[in-house]
Amino acid sequence: QVQLQESGGGLVQPGGSLRLSCAASGIIASSNFMGWYRQAPGKQRELVAAISDGGTTDYADSVKGRFFISRDNFKNIVFLQMSTLQPEDTAVYYCRGWPWNNPNADHWGQGTQVTVSS
Repeated sequence: QVQLQESGGGLVQPGGSLRLSCAASGIIASSNFMGWYRQAPGKQRELVAAISDGGTTDYADSVKGRFFISRDNFKNIVFLQMSTLQPEDTAVYYCRGWPWNNPNADHWGQGTQVTVSS
């Protein structure tokens, strides 16, 4: 059974930083595509960052230079380091994993809330 468990969300002031973690079980993060998505109230879920099985990364334009996705292959955890956070980054952040050749065979975590507010 595949499980993706996010953690690390919380309340942070504008300009602050957070690191999100996605602990994977039943799936090998380094053998799949792993991504972080977010959904703000009233908006569609959007891709924030992704990392391929080969380590190639991709980012939404809105977070380039501020967010960094990485992977601990030994611990089977995917991280999202977020810096210079802004109120518009407020959302529920979700972890997703999928095989490179079948995006429909994906798995999602339950999400973790990130709130950026003074």
